[in-house]
Amino acid sequence: MSSSPGPAHENGIIALLNVDEVNYSLISACDFGSAQFMLFKNGVELCSKWEKNKLNIVAIISQSEAIAPLGIYMLETIRKNEAFPEIPYFLIANKVNDNVNRICIQSGVADVFKMPLRANHLERRVKFLIPNWKTIRTKAVSEKVQTYKTPFMKRAFDILFAGSVLLCLSPFLLLLIIIMKLESKGPIFYYSLRVGTGYRVFKFYKIRSMYVNADQKLKDLKHLNQYAGGDSSKAIEINALCDHCVKNGTSCQRLLYADEISWCEKNYIDTRKALSENAFIKLKNDPRVTKIGKVLRNTSIDELPQLWNVLIGDMSIVGNRPLPLYEAEKLTTDKYAMRFMAPAGITGLWQVEKRGKGEMSAEERMMLDNAYAENHSFVNDIRLILKTVPALLQKENV
Repeated sequence: MSSSPGPAHENGIIALLNVDEVNYSLISACDFGSAQFMLFKNGVELCSKWEKNKLNIVAIISQSEAIAPLGIYMLETIRKNEAFPEIPYFLIANKVNDNVNRICIQSGVADVFKMPLRANHLERRVKFLIPNWKTIRTKAVSEKVQTYKTPFMKRAFDILFAGSVLLCLSPFLLLLIIIMKLESKGPIFYYSLRVGTGYRVFKFYKIRSMYVNADQKLKDLKHLNQYAGGDSSKAIEINALCDHCVKNGTSCQRLLYADEISWCEKNYIDTRKALSENAFIKLKNDPRVTKIGKVLRNTSIDELPQLWNVLIGDMSIVGNRPLPLYEAEKLTTDKYAMRFMAPAGITGLWQVEKRGKGEMSAEERMMLDNAYAENHSFVNDIRLILKTVPALLQKENV
């Protein structure tokens, strides 16, 4: 399939982005005026030829899901480049519902067409919006676009629930802070960067349960490992960088932050897991973990600061768990990106479904996240909260 002349708006070009043969044939048969279509494989090719050849592009029709690289994020990329004029941006998508339409409208997408494509519908909308787009956009309210806006009832419940819990626990938290300060120097909280709704990055807070120089302490304590003299192939190497960063020759991309201190999140998780599960590292009493830290971990109290994330609007009580950057960057395809159309949450569908049902694959987890994104509502959220309580009594820990 190659680009070819065809009808379009007068003296302009309609760019077809990632359009397959079936939809290309349908669009080519439409009457948009007297100009050309141009077909582009991806956003890089579109932007490169547009800027280099000074193309008079009057509209873009992209075949993509809304939350995907060639969806609203492509539109945002175009808008950031002052060399590109304000033009209508259309989507042809498989998944279209009220949530998708709301997000697209808020993001400035001109219209979304659900597959299978109805050519007469597309023709009518494109012919109207191309000449009138500047007028329509001028009348639009100029404000920062939010990928997802939490419904009023859900937001009110989040504030009431999180605020009530924090208020009730405030005397205990104050006592906890005093004990932590007496036992060890360093910040009370630490955070890592997480990706939530619409791929928005935010600070994900927890209470510190280890000494701030925990990684260095583990190096210093290798001689206490009861299995240090065993098979060297089974020894766990402790590096300043995780395997991922060493392989790519970069500085650490998976950092945890606490004031001016930072350390590798992957190493932190791996060493925690190794100390509790690995047979070849055995420290009778791990000196890296504070005494109060052991209590925090065993009771999951170190997770309480996430209620603050809920209060300030980064997260919700119920939603899809926010992901570390290195995980989220892999989930930009149409198949997985739907999960980011839902609010980020403390508990959600897959956490409840997993309890007591054995191992859950990453594929199953992503499908449940997508299912929640497509069908979330305040009523369903309440049901999930009610299911979370008995789920916590199951043996498996999520």
